[in-house]
Amino acid sequence: MNEKTIVHIKNLNHYFGGKSLRSQVLSDINLEIKAGEVIIMTGPSGSGKSTLLTLIGGLRSVQEGSLKVLGWELYGASDEKLVQVRRHIGFIFQSHNLLEFLTARQNVQMALELHNEPDRIAKVKAEEMLHAVKLGNRINYYPSDLSGGQKQRVAIARALVSQPKLVLADEPTAALDSKSGRDVVDLMQQLAKEQGCAILMVTHDNRILDVADRTIYMEDGRLFKEVVL
Repeated sequence: MNEKTIVHIKNLNHYFGGKSLRSQVLSDINLEIKAGEVIIMTGPSGSGKSTLLTLIGGLRSVQEGSLKVLGWELYGASDEKLVQVRRHIGFIFQSHNLLEFLTARQNVQMALELHNEPDRIAKVKAEEMLHAVKLGNRINYYPSDLSGGQKQRVAIARALVSQPKLVLADEPTAALDSKSGRDVVDLMQQLAKEQGCAILMVTHDNRILDVADRTIYMEDGRLFKEVVL
C-alpha cells in the first residue's frame, strides 16, 4: 500500500446474527481508494453499501479480512485505535445529524473539539468553513431556521473543517431537491479536491454520478463491477 492509498481492503467478509441465524452481508470485498479520488457506490437497498461504509469508518469491528485506513489495520483494532482512526474521517449522512440546540457555527466547531483545538481558533475555523459553504450569513442560525440544503451544507462544513483524509457520505442528497443536491455534491467535490482528501459516497441519485472518478456497484454483498468514468 503506497502513501497515496487511503483505504486498502482485501478479502473482507461480514456477517449479521449468530449461529443458525447468521447471514453474510459482505462477501470477499476488495477495494483501494486513493487520495483525491471521488468514488460513488451504488446498488440496491440492502446490498451492503452502508455496512461497508460503517466498517471503513471504524463504526463497526472488522470480522474477517483486511481493512486498512491511512495505514492502520482495523482488523483486531482496539476501541481506542478505532477512535483514533475516526478523527481522520469526515462523516456526512442523509439525516444531517445536527444538534438542534446549537447554532450552525457551534455544530461545526464541535468537530474540532475532538482535535483539542483552542476555542478561539476553533471558532475562527468553523466560521471560515461556513463561509466556504456559502453560509456566512447563517453562522448564528439554529438548524430549525435553515432549509434542508442549508443543513446539509452545515453537515459538510462539519465533516471537512478538521481537514480529514477521507470523507464518507451516505445518501447525502436523498432529502434534497435536484438543485440543492447538485450544489451540495459540487461543494463536497470542490472542497475535498482543495484539501486532497478522498470521498466515498453511497447514493441512489443518478443525477450526481458525473462527479465521480470511479463508480462501483454493489449487489448481494459483492462489489459486482467497477466502472472508470
